[in-house]
Amino acid sequence: MRKRIFLTAALFWTGIILFFCLENAKDIPQINIQYIDKVIHSVFHFVFTMLWFLYLKKKLNSSNNVKPLVWAFVFSLVFGIAIELIQQFFTKTRTADVLDVLANATGATLACLAIILLNKYNRIIDKI
Repeated sequence: MRKRIFLTAALFWTGIILFFCLENAKDIPQINIQYIDKVIHSVFHFVFTMLWFLYLKKKLNSSNNVKPLVWAFVFSLVFGIAIELIQQFFTKTRTADVLDVLANATGATLACLAIILLNKYNRIIDKI
């Protein structure tokens, strides 16, 4: 049951990222805070990596967190790069940005660190 919940949450979050990253740039409200878009990218991929990790941990029925964590991290990186390429080649109001990929990687890395620390000090991940 938890596996289905984690998959639904991960797919829903993936859809949210796709929507906001491929939405017509003119339809997105402009916020005049320096680097806010990079923070948003980091948050998107932090949550993305966490949710996919939780699903993959259940799917792989893994007692070890390494394999699902690596898969979730790699999936986040590939997904983020794919979105940038789609923005560049298939949209008219968006362009690819290497700094967005770096922000995505930062969010994914922070999620991995959070998972490792939560598991090391609280064993929360093992209880899920």
